Amino acid sequence: MNYVYLIDCVCGSIVLFGILSLLIEQLIIKNNKNHPTKKETSNMKFACLIPARYESEIIEELFKSIENQRLKPNMGDVYVIVESKEDETCNIAKRYGITTLIRTNLKLKRKGYALDEAIKQILASNKKYDAYFIIDADNILDYDFFYEMNKSYQEGYDIVVGYRNTKNGNKNLIAASSTLTFSMINTIGNLSSNKTTGNVTVSGTGFFIRGEFIDSWQGYPFHSLTEDYELTLYSILNEMTSFYNTDAQFYDEQPTSFKQSFKQRVRWIKGYFEARKHYIKKLRQALKTKKARKNYGSIFGSVVGVIPYLIMIIGLVLYLLLSITNMIIHQEIIKETVFRIIIILTITYLLLLLFTSYMLKLEGKKLNLTIKTKIEAVLFNPIFLLTYIPCAIKCLLVKEISWEKIEHKENKIMR
Repeated sequence: MNYVYLIDCVCGSIVLFGILSLLIEQLIIKNNKNHPTKKETSNMKFACLIPARYESEIIEELFKSIENQRLKPNMGDVYVIVESKEDETCNIAKRYGITTLIRTNLKLKRKGYALDEAIKQILASNKKYDAYFIIDADNILDYDFFYEMNKSYQEGYDIVVGYRNTKNGNKNLIAASSTLTFSMINTIGNLSSNKTTGNVTVSGTGFFIRGEFIDSWQGYPFHSLTEDYELTLYSILNEMTSFYNTDAQFYDEQPTSFKQSFKQRVRWIKGYFEARKHYIKKLRQALKTKKARKNYGSIFGSVVGVIPYLIMIIGLVLYLLLSITNMIIHQEIIKETVFRIIIILTITYLLLLLFTSYMLKLEGKKLNLTIKTKIEAVLFNPIFLLTYIPCAIKCLLVKEISWEKIEHKENKIMR
């Protein structure tokens, strides 16, 4: 029984330390004063970049949504990035007056390289834009998307992220839970950052970057597996102002199979640590400078990252492993140990269930999930969140993870 008590004390202390670390982090990240400088400007002149690797089956709905915008762009300033002139996407783009940019270096597979190549082609043509939007081929834009984003541009923000809704979250529970991952990033994380002038987390698509930064970079210098998170870290380090605009809505397709979702999340985790490896030393050094006071909260939060969550997960996993080992050695306590493990797992599940319910309450009616799907997602999402643990383990075991194309099939919004 002494071993059981020791396991409880050690693992409980680890979990408690993780919780305290998270609370301290949340208090410190509020120490931020990185306000935008409002600029007297007219409507922004903007480019829209759409990486599209053989996406002809679904991309026309995006083109239609761009054409029907309240603040309509010049369709020639919409650039679809393809890998071959034989791609049917080129013919569809031509019908809408959209410019096609054909990649030349196909050895570089990642999205960041495609954007870099496209921007260099645009800059070489001596075109200048106030802002560059990054939109995925499977997206559909709400009628007011550019109109609402223009408001944030006029407020002076350098990066603005739109509200990611779901095209197919009602298809099955994998799609619904994947949708809730972005609720976790945006509705929990980015809305909080808005209140503290902190830097928001850029998540893949539906955002713009102020043109002066693109001009200074002379391309797109973010090429990791998660180029969006790399951009986030760059924005924090360089005190770029950013904002999460919940009124600028777009719809995005989510994976519907667990295998596809698992691969995607392994890539995200690998890319997360890949980007941090490049920036963490610079961010730690920035904390020591006077300049950091303006954006201290965001820099501190980025240095800490997911460490508090990892500590809590380590405490939970260690408890399970030590309890099982102790049960094997001392078989007379099998029933008691199994009961304790069930209790711990049940508490964990219920806490994640409450967290999911809270996210859905914050989302309200805006998120495109039916009541039936929401009820099912509340019950299933805790299990989905726990599967991030094997995703992380695989990430540690695999040295190289290549970028893989995700097949998109949904060309309509499921209600």
